[in-house]
Amino acid sequence: MIYDILTLFPEMFDSFLDASILGKAIAQGTLQVRRHNIRDFATGRHRVTDDAPYGGGCGMVMKPEPLVRAIESVRALEGPPGFVVLLTPQGRRFCQKIAADLARKERLILVCGRYEGVDERVRELAVDEEISIGDYVLSGGEAAALVVLDATARLVPGVLGDEQSVREESFSGGLLEYPQYTRPRQFMGLGVPAVLLSGDHRKIALWRRRKSLERTLRRRPDLLSEASLTEEDRKCLREIAERFEKEQGFPGPQERPAQLRPGRDGGGGPEAPCS
Repeated sequence: MIYDILTLFPEMFDSFLDASILGKAIAQGTLQVRRHNIRDFATGRHRVTDDAPYGGGCGMVMKPEPLVRAIESVRALEGPPGFVVLLTPQGRRFCQKIAADLARKERLILVCGRYEGVDERVRELAVDEEISIGDYVLSGGEAAALVVLDATARLVPGVLGDEQSVREESFSGGLLEYPQYTRPRQFMGLGVPAVLLSGDHRKIALWRRRKSLERTLRRRPDLLSEASLTEEDRKCLREIAERFEKEQGFPGPQERPAQLRPGRDGGGGPEAPCS
């Protein structure tokens, strides 16, 4: 996988790319990350990359000539065609599904905006996708590019040592991950659930699935509409929801996610996570 990052501050990526999983993947050649300074594609003595907006207003706007020139120059580099992503608050909200889609590309070109944004013609002429990592304002697109880079790179085969861990992480199946424990067995009066010490892999798998469903329902019920759920999952979720409804502040039956309302039970079975 090749990443090309277009930015006014390429040095912001140095320590991040030298460390941990990404650093190892780059060193072994699984990932290639190239940083390009947008200012190198500006003309004139001062290599200006921004200007005041037409129509007036606060702040500055990134000029189209250096950005489009940079994107076209990087696209022309040897290698697979690049898919151009502009990091902007106006883009699609980034999520695990989008990360998986992008990870299947052979090459990503990540464009980091600055100031009040980029000239609209850059979007029209040179951008394939616009992505936002959240509804808040950053000083520039560099932090967002790091998020997209990290989230997609770990899905590239060979980047992680244990491919199974990718499938079990939060959001991989549309759900939050189950609770994790390690040594010691007792810590400040809290112990490890007995099922995790039982050695019974079937019971452990059922416990983990139930806890994943329970945690998602409690903390991020909005995820359930897009999650990959079996009929057994839905049955388990309804049982969990009925228990939650007794707790203060949890929605009643009419406010439950649609998957959990009465009349949608597809039956049970011995392999149900709640059994």
